Order: sequence, then C-alpha cells, then structure tokens
Amino acid sequence: MTIASRLPLSLIVLRVLLAPAIVLLAWYSPDHRAFGVCLTLGFLSDVFDGVIARRLGIATPTLRRLDSVADTIFYIAATFAVWQLEPQVILEHSRAFLLLLALELTRYAFDLAKFGREASYHMWSSKAWGLVLFVAFFAMLVFGYGGSLVAIPIYLGIVANVEGLAISVALMEWRSDVPSLFHALKLRFVPVT
Repeated sequence: MTIASRLPLSLIVLRVLLAPAIVLLAWYSPDHRAFGVCLTLGFLSDVFDGVIARRLGIATPTLRRLDSVADTIFYIAATFAVWQLEPQVILEHSRAFLLLLALELTRYAFDLAKFGREASYHMWSSKAWGLVLFVAFFAMLVFGYGGSLVAIPIYLGIVANVEGLAISVALMEWRSDVPSLFHALKLRFVPVT
C-alpha cells in the first residue's frame, strides 16, 4: 500500500481524533481559535478524503462507511461542545433537535435491521447538511453566534434523514453512494448488472 493510498483513511482517522480534542477543549480550555482549527481540519478532511479516494480508485464501500462513522463522531463532539458552552442554543431548538435525534436513531436501527449495517449513502442532501453544519458550528464555537444559523442545520438534517430513511425503504439490498431518493428508486426498478 502506497503512502498516497493511505491518505484517505488517514484523513478519516484525523476527523475521529479531532472529536476528543473538541470535547476536551469544551470541558477544560475553550478557545475560539482552537475550535476554528479543529472544525476547519475536520471539514477539509471530510471533503478531501472522498475526492482523493475517488481519484485513486480506492473509494470502497468499507472506506465510505468509515467516512460516515467519522462524520457522526466528529459532529457529535461538536454538538457536545455547543451543549457544554452554550446549552441555551440547543434548548431554544429542543423540539426540532429531538426530532432530528429520533430520526437519526430510527434510521440507524432500521438500517441495522434491514441490511445488518449502517447506511452510507453520501446523499446530496447530506453533503449540503455537512456544509451547513460546518458553517453553524464555526459560527457558534468560533464567533459565539447562535442566532438563526442554528435552526438551518437542524431542519436540513431532518430533511436529509427523511430522505435517507426513504432510500433505505426503497432499496432492496445495501448500497453505498446513493445520491438521492430518485437514484434509489431507479436502482430498485432497474436491475443492477
């Protein structure tokens, strides 16, 4: 295995390692600049792990699943940091946040029951959600801004999770990299060769 072929996995591992750093910063030493560095590195690693893996032809389903798990761990840590430092921001949107959490857990349970593993669709709506999450967490943890930016990723996350659940219902077998519900329906009704 060449150094270049290890780069996508290294970027995924970096994102997982940044999660405890964010938690420790929130607990012991909140620093806006350090949060900014962690969030930026996490976001860039998320963008480039897939780009590099596709360019090298090593974007396997396993690597894509690890990418999804790393995203979840990273953004749970960022959510914890906001809860630790600015709990009122989450409390102000608690109903929508609880709906989002319930949808995430429902999707995970449904995918485990149906496919025996978690989904890894990398939908367009999830990519948009990731971008909006980065912007919102950066605004909150670096600039201390809670405002309307908090509601946008919560509601976009609800939309993405509803689409992900619909894709899981539509698919007959586990697949990675299903960009939208339209693509899932096409896969369902057009046999894969």
